Amino acid sequence: MTRSLRLDAVLIQAVIAGALSFAHLHDLADAAGQSGWKAWAYPISVDLLLVAAWRRLRTARRDRSAWTWFTIALFASLGANIATAGLLDLEHVPAWLRILVAGWPALAFLGGTLLVHSPTEPAAPTQDVDEVAVLDVDMHRADDPAPAPELAPATPEAPPADVPAVPSALLDHARKIADAHRASTGYPLPADALSARLQLPAPMANAIAAHLQLT
Repeated sequence: MTRSLRLDAVLIQAVIAGALSFAHLHDLADAAGQSGWKAWAYPISVDLLLVAAWRRLRTARRDRSAWTWFTIALFASLGANIATAGLLDLEHVPAWLRILVAGWPALAFLGGTLLVHSPTEPAAPTQDVDEVAVLDVDMHRADDPAPAPELAPATPEAPPADVPAVPSALLDHARKIADAHRASTGYPLPADALSARLQLPAPMANAIAAHLQLT
């Protein structure tokens, strides 16, 4: 109820202010020699230019052209209000004011055309703060599995000093056989089984088993 009363009061005030400004512009135009319907067209022209410039400013705050025409229309309206307040003899309007009133239609037409056909500023793509926060939370969820720590490569233990040297190619081949056996059975490969698989004499097989710590 209170909001409705406030809204009605604002509308009534706007209507009264608009009517007074409209009448002042009409009286000034009529005193400057623009009689009949032309005197009524002047306040309409001023108010329309003022509204057009304001609508332009709402979409392009940095548009200097819109600010320029808004200021011109505002000064035209304020000037008429002040001039008809007794500061100007409407029976003897000066020549410069008659020139301004006569030239106003062309000026208003130019301003309205420029406001309508001026390119608008492209809106910069923006992202809401809430959306950014949501994306950041989704990318760093607490229930996501933590990345597995990087493990340093295992360094094979050096074989006992009394174990004879074994060629690296043969040792690698034997290691693959032993790893495959452990993976399939769960137990280390016995030295005699390794000797049978590689068809090597027992001393060499034992040396390989010592290197692989199969014994």
